[in-house]
Amino acid sequence: MCLGLYILRWGRQTIPCYRNEVFSHPTGGHINKTDKLSFSNQEPRRQEQVMEVLKSLIFLLSFQLLHVAKGSMVWLNKNGYEDLVVAINPQVPEDANIILNTMNMIKNASNYLFEMTKHRFFFKSVKIIIPKTWKKKMNYSRLKTESYDKADVIIADPYMTHVDDPYTLHYRGCKEKGQYIHFTPNFLLNDNLTNVYGEKGRVFVHEWAHFRWGVFDEYSSDMPFYVARNSEEASVEATSCPAGVTGIPVFQDCSGDKCEPRICRYDGQLYEKGCIFIPDIQQNTSCSVMYLQLPSVVEFCDKNTHNSEAPNMQNKICNHKSTWEVIMESDDFRNSAVINASAPPSETTFTLLQTQNRAVALVLDVSGSMSVHDRLRHLRSAAEVFLLHIIEIGSWVGIVTFDSDASEKAPLQQITNDAARQKLVQCLPTIASGQTNICAGIRKGFKLIAEKMTTTCGSEIVLLTDGEDPRIAACLDLVKQSAATIHTIALGPLASKELERFSKLTGGLNLYAVDGAVPSKLIETFSAITSRSGDICEQSIQLESKDLVVQHSGWMNTTVPVDKTVGNDTFFHIAWSLSRPFFFLRDPKGKEYGSSDFTTSNSNPNTARLSISGTAEVGDWQVCIKNVHTATQTISVTATSRPAYSDVPPVRIAAHMNRANKAFNPVVVYAEVSQGFLPVLGATVIATIEKDGAGAVTLELLDNGAGADTMKDDGIYSRYFTSLQGTGRYRLKVNAHGRNTTTRLSLKQNRALYIPGYRLNAMRRINIGQNLYFSISQQEFQIYNSS
Repeated sequence: MCLGLYILRWGRQTIPCYRNEVFSHPTGGHINKTDKLSFSNQEPRRQEQVMEVLKSLIFLLSFQLLHVAKGSMVWLNKNGYEDLVVAINPQVPEDANIILNTMNMIKNASNYLFEMTKHRFFFKSVKIIIPKTWKKKMNYSRLKTESYDKADVIIADPYMTHVDDPYTLHYRGCKEKGQYIHFTPNFLLNDNLTNVYGEKGRVFVHEWAHFRWGVFDEYSSDMPFYVARNSEEASVEATSCPAGVTGIPVFQDCSGDKCEPRICRYDGQLYEKGCIFIPDIQQNTSCSVMYLQLPSVVEFCDKNTHNSEAPNMQNKICNHKSTWEVIMESDDFRNSAVINASAPPSETTFTLLQTQNRAVALVLDVSGSMSVHDRLRHLRSAAEVFLLHIIEIGSWVGIVTFDSDASEKAPLQQITNDAARQKLVQCLPTIASGQTNICAGIRKGFKLIAEKMTTTCGSEIVLLTDGEDPRIAACLDLVKQSAATIHTIALGPLASKELERFSKLTGGLNLYAVDGAVPSKLIETFSAITSRSGDICEQSIQLESKDLVVQHSGWMNTTVPVDKTVGNDTFFHIAWSLSRPFFFLRDPKGKEYGSSDFTTSNSNPNTARLSISGTAEVGDWQVCIKNVHTATQTISVTATSRPAYSDVPPVRIAAHMNRANKAFNPVVVYAEVSQGFLPVLGATVIATIEKDGAGAVTLELLDNGAGADTMKDDGIYSRYFTSLQGTGRYRLKVNAHGRNTTTRLSLKQNRALYIPGYRLNAMRRINIGQNLYFSISQQEFQIYNSS
């Protein structure tokens, strides 16, 4: 029905892009270790832009607040998975076959899953989110609380061409759920890719096992062979589960564009580096799903068939336990029973949803406690930045305030230009008094939205409060029925402990800002509330946010790097606690912007802001500030921007905190650094954790495969956080930076195995990407093009 913990949110950012892995080319060819990525010759502008980014990226870092681990909406209902959400990226061109093929893939996957889990699980209902850029159709419904950024499955181009590996983003350890499954449009549309990845429904089950049950791959790209010692005599085996998968080792001798496969050389211990395994198409085993997607595979490896010697991630991360044993220990398994039927009891049903423009009501606390610690003034500054620079063009925004009661300050109106933004800023509150009535504010917010949109479905409320309210439970049912998302901002240490119930109930962000002398903390919090549509062009990126206590006559000098992936709508904000300092901004070409170039409003006399027209110059921007006040004061600098191109994504950070599934349940801080969907390696990533009444704790997060970090070189930077200062809300901020001499891009791990070829009887078929024939040891091989 639609009505008529503490936290963190993500920041994101930018880096260079060289490659250091072996890449499986979807047309069958391979890119060698020292090669750079290849680009489609049909996209010369994109290629030019990307190559320029590779040359010039020093590394812009965005950092914002993090939010807790993304929660999936999937639930198990009588053995059937309900409310699986698939989202199509807005950059994907409209193609009805993407929807049709996705539906067919999941329908087939449901049958495979039922068989592979011994008649236990199947897919019952699926929602597919269609971009608002696609044509509207009568059978497309409005979104409710679903969104692209919370989807279980994402369909998007990989940023780099010719990389179609399906994969699951997985931060954590064994038995822990993943973040999302990723498929490319080409994987769904190109039937020839079945030759190299396996049947699409089977691949979906492979990725679902990663995502839902926290099991890992039973192959290894790094160690495709190992010396087996369980037999009487040591022998070289392919890294697989079960042991004894039959096939042959092949090496590709490549010169220029020409590759000649041959049998691998053996040095007495292992095959030469670069040797790949070509399995037989017919195997004498029915497992395993986490290894190969062959027609004969209908089971997961269990304790009887598991290969505990294989040097794969399943053995490493799950302590040599079989995938089926891990699945059997899951909540899903404990809460289900075997179905006495040969097929799933029902077919998968699909609902098509379409993204719409945002409709957001700011519901702001103006009770008496907002007058202390300059909270109301800081609220005005932060909300002003949100309205002028964060909320996306085309969005609908209204303003409600509440104390003992609630009142409408600005009706819902569409942001179409800067004048519309300024009009909303003029409606921000200036006076604080009275008690705290959160439910009154929520009701008024829903009423404001429904009056304009005729429904609250898919709308958002940004709820900020600093006070307690024992009556929150009175409007929980209303919130459930609204089909809206509520993002909560707890300001200061005394904000209602029940506040997060709203955001948890609706899938919104749980945000927290500590009190400070300047509004920078609250600005960071508001800056986290960006569009959830997946359109990178819309979203603002925080380049810098820094505050410092500056002595009399002291300087605060800050460098803000701007690379070629960003620069649109670039904005600088300076704030001070006591009196206006002397300051200027210098762009990379030496042009200076003085104090007089900045705008200061009468309602916010302790802030100054400057918007850069057009696209900001690439390079280092210098912000120089001198405290000319007679006493020490706090000064802050904030800078935001938007992407410069729609098809060249900036590097971004997505981070969260979570308790590890280990003894003592330690807290782990995670930060994913990526450009598009490719992991960024070699960055320096710093996390800062704050709590009211406690000193800030700084941690360097590492991607070294040790300690809290599950996998080395996967772009996920992690660290245990052991300095908990009791219960309460904690605030996390992550800062990442890098230079193109130290950073590079990689492929995702936890991906479906690219099958380099297969052998059928005497014939060995190898995926190289050209229509050629050759012979090895008098046996014929066929090389075919899978594009």
